[in-house]
Amino acid sequence: MNILFMGPPGAGKGTQAERIVEEFGIPHISTGDAFRLAMKEGTALGIKAKEYVDQGLLVPDEITNGIVKERLEQSDCKNGFLLDGFPRTLQQAEALDVMLAELGRSIDHVVNLKVDRSLLLARLTGRRISKTTGTTYHVIFNPPKVEGICDKDGGELYQRSDDTEEKVGTRLDEYSSKTAPLLDYYSAKGLLREVDGEKDIDVVTSDIISNLRGSL
Repeated sequence: MNILFMGPPGAGKGTQAERIVEEFGIPHISTGDAFRLAMKEGTALGIKAKEYVDQGLLVPDEITNGIVKERLEQSDCKNGFLLDGFPRTLQQAEALDVMLAELGRSIDHVVNLKVDRSLLLARLTGRRISKTTGTTYHVIFNPPKVEGICDKDGGELYQRSDDTEEKVGTRLDEYSSKTAPLLDYYSAKGLLREVDGEKDIDVVTSDIISNLRGSL
């Protein structure tokens, strides 16, 4: 089963992706992970991508597309995959269709997690991360036992620089303008599965699985 996860920042894609890949026994592929793997292995595209990343520049689509294709060609994807964070634009979606066709594959389901903007703002601006363990907390939804302190090792928690209200708002606006139109694209193909991402985490997981299994 080849699954594409969509939803704005803060919708819970990462949390749900971990559960869905375990349920279906497929790898979770994020563009960030694919980039890191390509750069670590020193592939031709990985080397090119690193040149842009090191300069703080946006990696061109042709390189991003190529790295995603390299990852999808690996053996652990033969029985399916869950793709998260790609495509982000219509151009990338069309490129994904082409690369999958070349591999004799196609997207089976597109899961979109729907969450109200006000809740997204609350979720993202309240996120806190441990400097040492990387554990993620939330001041409202998942607070540490002691404010500002990691439960695991007593380390300090911090707020990511892009989790401020102003920057979160900008990210949500960008998502709406560039990525949300993909919903129409995949809806027209009959692939879109809408899921209410505001429910309890376990309920959202159950709803996603029901949607996917019901479409088999």
